[in-house]
Amino acid sequence: MSRRVVVTGVSVVTALGTEVVDFWDRICAGKSGVGPLDRFEVSGFKVRFGGEIKDFDPSEHIDISSKEIRRLDRFCQFALVAADKAIRQSGNDFSIGDSFRYGTLIGSGIGGLSEIETQHSKLFDRGPKRVSAFMIPKLMVNAASGNVSVRWGLRGPNSAVATACASATNAIGDAFKLIQNDMADVMVTGGSEAPITPMGLSGFSRMNALSTRNDEPQRASRPFDVGRDGFVMSEGAGVIVLEEMEFAKKRGASIICEVLGYGMSADASHMTAPDPEGRGAARAMSHSLRDAGLNLDDIDYVNAHGTSTPLGDKAETAAIRSLFESHSDRLAVSSTKSQLGHLLGASGGVEFVACATAIQQQVAPPTINLDEQDPECNLDYVPNEARPMKIRRVLKNSFGFGGHNACLVLGEVA
Repeated sequence: MSRRVVVTGVSVVTALGTEVVDFWDRICAGKSGVGPLDRFEVSGFKVRFGGEIKDFDPSEHIDISSKEIRRLDRFCQFALVAADKAIRQSGNDFSIGDSFRYGTLIGSGIGGLSEIETQHSKLFDRGPKRVSAFMIPKLMVNAASGNVSVRWGLRGPNSAVATACASATNAIGDAFKLIQNDMADVMVTGGSEAPITPMGLSGFSRMNALSTRNDEPQRASRPFDVGRDGFVMSEGAGVIVLEEMEFAKKRGASIICEVLGYGMSADASHMTAPDPEGRGAARAMSHSLRDAGLNLDDIDYVNAHGTSTPLGDKAETAAIRSLFESHSDRLAVSSTKSQLGHLLGASGGVEFVACATAIQQQVAPPTINLDEQDPECNLDYVPNEARPMKIRRVLKNSFGFGGHNACLVLGEVA
């Protein structure tokens, strides 16, 4: 029999807050973390807003020197802060026991984009000798997992996932399987992303992937609304501590919820557009339910990928309807990206925290900015106001460029 895996620590670093309690209160109050960008000059850009974390200083959250900070890309700084918070909440003491049973697996869609841009400019402006010796370890996608491992002495499985916007959900799912299959007792997992840079903003803008509502940024992310015109780019991290249930109980840990199942698939149809029928997404959801040993009507709430793109929201709706059939009309479905924007490879980590908290609080978070629902998006999206309801089990969806589909099932601990 597979080992059971529980959640003992959760944390977020987002534009809506860096403490879970504040983050959750603002989610339930329908607040938006989206606003004008000011980290660099954006007057010449088509899109001039996003979910930016203002005045972020890692030393305000964790014990870290300015020298150490300079050797970390922004995405890695987010990951270290989030990991510290989640580990401390979990109450783990990694100096006790076998450190080879404690691991880390943190995803990122892009990694150190800011560092790439900075060193590229130095190379062409000042020559190859001016490129930093720390460039490579700063920009690596696996820098987040590596630095968390070093900081906490985690000698167990240490890996990273890069599956675009599915990265964090794949990371959590892979970490779940490592514990389930007795390759680790504790895994620090999730995702981190810092894509709000000149190159990141211009690249996604050129794809016409982003909303251009510069005059009302807080209303720009509007999943499932007829007026949606693209996603809102955001940054941050969501990190979770997973443990084998008996290991957690033995040390007296406070258990938040249980991870029950994991599924993934590929669309195999297009690099940036979803399968319009949602076949790959439906199969990933089905796999996660089968892995959890659940029936369709066991799911109460779906935390949708829901990016606010014209094609993506319709495809996800089609996938949910095709899988859940008549139960679709009894599901509460919402997209917290309506408030957070899209954190790309970190989105699944932050949204996992929202799902875990929804189970704890028995409240489904809302989809804000849903003023006129798209007739082709015909589910109950918990419009504009949080909903107290019975939530036993949650399905979390994440879908990424490249046709990556990843889904997780969370539940109350029975």
